[in-house]
Amino acid sequence: MNGPAFLQQHSGVLRTQAGAAFPGSHAVFRGKNLHRDLQQLEWVALYAYGITGRQPTPEQTELLQALWVSTSYPDARLWNNRVAALAATARSSANLGVIAGMAVSEATVYGGNAGLRAMRFLQTTLARVQAGEPLEDIVWAEQAQRRIYGYGRPISSIDERLPVVLPIAERLGYGHGPHLALARRIETILLSRYPNLRMNFAAPHAALMADMGFSLREYQLLRVPAFLAGMGPCVMEAAEKPEGAVFPTSCAGVAYAGPAARPWVRR
Repeated sequence: MNGPAFLQQHSGVLRTQAGAAFPGSHAVFRGKNLHRDLQQLEWVALYAYGITGRQPTPEQTELLQALWVSTSYPDARLWNNRVAALAATARSSANLGVIAGMAVSEATVYGGNAGLRAMRFLQTTLARVQAGEPLEDIVWAEQAQRRIYGYGRPISSIDERLPVVLPIAERLGYGHGPHLALARRIETILLSRYPNLRMNFAAPHAALMADMGFSLREYQLLRVPAFLAGMGPCVMEAAEKPEGAVFPTSCAGVAYAGPAARPWVRR
């Protein structure tokens, strides 16, 4: 149990395997000298290494980058980019705007939480299928209780990112992993009753992460930069426009249903 004695052991000292900085001397990153031993790593590989403690293979690094590049939409109408752009049009700092946009990127329906729920379902379902349960029974039981994340998409049921990412995964040796194969089988089952429940990006994204051996916590951190490259252009453009010029809304455009206006009585 975590009691006073446990806390006392950690008081005044940081026990860590992540790393440490020694100003004027060097910095340790996962047991290696950051400036001497890790300069050859691409930033994507360094980021993954810091999270997992394992240096990703060149194939994994390329696939991670492809997943991030494919989600870099510089469209200020998108929910998270909108937050970053509105911060810029209010003349907040770039850091605060981007951080706010990153924070709302964990949205449940179409953000980070959708991917996490998709990965959790794929992992638990794969274990159940391998134990002998029929996949169709699992899918319809889940669908009856809650949505299966990673399938279905508003506006268009076709996800334009899949024809780009899946061939890259195939080329890099991850086109037939058990989680991705399961995700495709689930799509086939869902489409038999619901023609619009095609795979969206969350399902193969989560499946590929699982097939690369990443845990749920690792996936949560590895997908943090997924939308980042699309936010910068939105912040720049909003800041270059006159203040308040991004998505202004007139009072006449607000549907108000609260208490009626009250006269001010001068006393």
